Amino acid sequence: MIREAEHAESRNDFRHKMNIGLKEANESRYWLELCYRTEYLDVVAYNSLHKDVTELIKLLASIVKSLKT
Repeated sequence: MIREAEHAESRNDFRHKMNIGLKEANESRYWLELCYRTEYLDVVAYNSLHKDVTELIKLLASIVKSLKT
């Protein structure tokens, strides 16, 4: 959705697509945690991926928040 937002038809469309991207990143973090808890991922892989997805969520949340004003 973030790539699609680059070609949004309006500011509202851009905000909507970024908000969906934020929701998808949040869901990805959920699945990442589930994979770790079921021992599909080891602690090193989990920590690395969790750090990345958390940073992505912070970035997207900031973008969405700034677009609301």
